[in-house]
Amino acid sequence: MATTRTAKTHWEGNLLQGKGTVALESSKIGSYDVSWPARSEEPGGKTSPEELIAAAHSSCYSMAFSHGLAGKGHTVEAVDTQADVTFQPGEGITGIVLTVKARVPGLSEAEFQAAAEDAKKNCPVSQALAGVKNITLRAELLD
Repeated sequence: MATTRTAKTHWEGNLLQGKGTVALESSKIGSYDVSWPARSEEPGGKTSPEELIAAAHSSCYSMAFSHGLAGKGHTVEAVDTQADVTFQPGEGITGIVLTVKARVPGLSEAEFQAAAEDAKKNCPVSQALAGVKNITLRAELLD
């Protein structure tokens, strides 16, 4: 069954001096301030589209990775994924680095690396971000 999730943004003013609020409407878990300086300089207690993309990508990747390993009979103890999304004003999103560390007993390094790459390829958010030219993966199997 398909699901739809909704977020709404209210913006006031122009790009450089304006400000806005993004609300996570489906979950109702919060509203977050956004601004151009939070996007192109320091966050200053506000979020940005890139941080929200990083949140979506890291959570989706963790789910896809865990699911892929479980489907091959492995027990995943823990997966920690960080997504670093780079935004360059005037160019857009220029790169994403996914860093995953996982604890999966009995999994070889080769199997781990193959599963990590497979999750990167098949994660729905990775697929949605296919227009980003440089998505890299750093994967570490923990003891």
